[in-house]
Amino acid sequence: MYPINEIFHSLQGEGFNTGVASVFVRFSGCNLRCAFCDTEHQSHTMMSLPEIVDEVMKFPGAPLIILTGGEPSLYVDVPLLKALHLTGKKIAIETNGTRPLPPGIDWVTLSPKHGFPGGDIVPCVLERCDELKVVYTGQDLSQYDHIAAEHRFLQPCYVEDERQCKHNVQLCVDAVMRNPQWRLSLQTHRLLGIK
Repeated sequence: MYPINEIFHSLQGEGFNTGVASVFVRFSGCNLRCAFCDTEHQSHTMMSLPEIVDEVMKFPGAPLIILTGGEPSLYVDVPLLKALHLTGKKIAIETNGTRPLPPGIDWVTLSPKHGFPGGDIVPCVLERCDELKVVYTGQDLSQYDHIAAEHRFLQPCYVEDERQCKHNVQLCVDAVMRNPQWRLSLQTHRLLGIK
């Protein structure tokens, strides 16, 4: 049984797979307490493997399953990945990198949270990923140099204060202009008003 907050169909709103129709499997709970976290993931329903697969298969056209949270690595295991692969979809995970990942994940998005209040509770242990996505507030980017990533994204830290949000966007733009190995990632789902 797995603690599932929600399973829904939408477009990936950020990072490399922006715009891809996806089935999101959101797990409840996280091992960090980041001050800027904007995800309601505490409530959950315990679901079995067949129940999760049945929900995912309600969206047969979506080519991608995104395991997210909270922190999905607290729960994702080989039996779950094998069952989800039988759907014919690719499997991606969005993780803070504080736990090793089981084999069988097709795309790893690593979003380390060290350096943020509540994000240093557990250190990041992953050093490889397909996509490194850093929530940016102006921190030193050299702290991520040791992480091997095919793609590197800076994403403005979203906050309720509109002025601060604009400031965070400008910080990202300036940083990408100075560091072209990084690309800008925006939360397009927010811009479009979709989940």
